[in-house]
Amino acid sequence: MKRQMLIYNNNEFENIINELITNDTVQNMKNFRQHFDISCFDHCYFVAYYCYLICKKFHLDYKSVTRAAMLHDLFLYDWRDRNSHPRFHAFHHGKTACENACKLFELSQKEKDIIIRHMWPVTLAFPNSIEGFILTFVDKYCATQEAWKTIKLKIYSKSFFRYAYLFLGLLVFNIKQI
Repeated sequence: MKRQMLIYNNNEFENIINELITNDTVQNMKNFRQHFDISCFDHCYFVAYYCYLICKKFHLDYKSVTRAAMLHDLFLYDWRDRNSHPRFHAFHHGKTACENACKLFELSQKEKDIIIRHMWPVTLAFPNSIEGFILTFVDKYCATQEAWKTIKLKIYSKSFFRYAYLFLGLLVFNIKQI
């Protein structure tokens, strides 16, 4: 919660993505789940913020990577529903997101490249810039954090799993004593 408040108080970051996040199509990303319980919009927003911070700190092209990060998952379908999109979502959605973003906004070649290639190493499309690598790794980091947060909540909310961990711990402790 505190981290979200810090994002909303960063005027420069908000100004960079304002044109994007006020667009109705981009707002529609809120209707699609990305990783577990987080929306596509929120995932892209957090990725954009972390990319902004990292690239600004290292004096890189933080404006391009922030814009690309906000649009990197603009595919506008439920990727869990196999009937709503082409097969192999992980391999194709970067290109789909770029095509959708180009219909809405004027993007630089660098921004297009970052969006298309953000799924490396799943795809063989190697990022062409350091900003592209940063987006790729920040995207994986955020996805992992989102998944872990949800998994942790589910594990700790079920008493069975709490007792299973206790039992497993006792079992391991007993095996070590033998």
